[in-house]
Amino acid sequence: MFESLSASTISALLPEMSYQLPFFGQTDVRMVVAAIMVFFCVTITFWVIRQVVLVQLKRLAKKTSVKFDDVLIEMVEHVRAWVYTLVALYIALQFFSIPTILDKILTGLFFFALVWQFIESFTILLQYFTTNYLEKDEDGDGQIDPNSANISNLVSLIAKIVLWSLGLLFVLSNMGIEVTSLLAGLGIGGLAIAFALQGVLSDLFASFSIYFDKPFRIGDFIVIGADSGTVEKIGIKTTRIRTLQGEELVISNAELTTARVQNFKKMKERRVVTKFGITYETSQHLVQEVPGIVSRIFEALDGGRLDRVHFTSFGDSALIFEVVYYVESSDYTEYLNIQQKFNFDLMDKFAELGIDFAYPTQTLRFSSSDELRIRS
Repeated sequence: MFESLSASTISALLPEMSYQLPFFGQTDVRMVVAAIMVFFCVTITFWVIRQVVLVQLKRLAKKTSVKFDDVLIEMVEHVRAWVYTLVALYIALQFFSIPTILDKILTGLFFFALVWQFIESFTILLQYFTTNYLEKDEDGDGQIDPNSANISNLVSLIAKIVLWSLGLLFVLSNMGIEVTSLLAGLGIGGLAIAFALQGVLSDLFASFSIYFDKPFRIGDFIVIGADSGTVEKIGIKTTRIRTLQGEELVISNAELTTARVQNFKKMKERRVVTKFGITYETSQHLVQEVPGIVSRIFEALDGGRLDRVHFTSFGDSALIFEVVYYVESSDYTEYLNIQQKFNFDLMDKFAELGIDFAYPTQTLRFSSSDELRIRS
């Protein structure tokens, strides 16, 4: 790799250094001295370059308000001393003829150090982009949305797996190991794994769909079919919902992306349709008063807004009125409180005016002939 650092070149540059050494006899140590000099020179050079780059980046960071230059500083600061020391050692050992197996091991360590350092620096850069573009404060409460944090961690995990896979293949390739057959085997194995884990992969991609489409978020109250509850966690494979009964409901992400989901958290107000009936014995004058009674109740009712009230039909045993109003809150308990207050007020007003609520009744009428037959 470093052909220019040949024995003849070193011999021409250094004076004669032949000494009588125990066990080795008369030995020329110029190569050893040159290797040591190269090792320290390369190590010091890497250290000096790192320090100079850090000084320049910190000087630039003081002049700007963006955070990206701070990320670059962190990347340079995370260049480990053992990495460039190992690189310097690898370069220094190129002066010697070493056994093939040892050469492959040293080459593997050299490229592994480079790959490790690259992945660590890339992880810092990736963390910056995921934090700024994926982790968001959706509610404006100053806290990162837990779903955004989950997807950020998932993206980072997948990126690291891909980088380490490619990095290890790069190391093996530079060690002289044939990776073509390995890639083919991994491809076939990958297909088999994909078929075996298609359910898991489906849920994995569904979690991305939930994040980007945002049909619901952690903390939302949702209804899926006959089930309802508050979303507590959106994971890689499943979403966990705390039902009104208190138990935890676990649903696969793939099922959620294909089901019809009602999200009550995004509801600004609730439209309510309710009906009641009064008896047929109620005078026409009082029947005509009912819409006004309902209107006055809602005028004094906080949190409720009347849309309409109508005498809609003649029922079998009641005069039917339909009331449509809005609850100015998405909270279910608030809706029940307003509904209850309206019912109480309506009962009080009807009691004052002598209006009776209807209930299912059936009137039987007998003629005189029917009465004679019954007596006989």
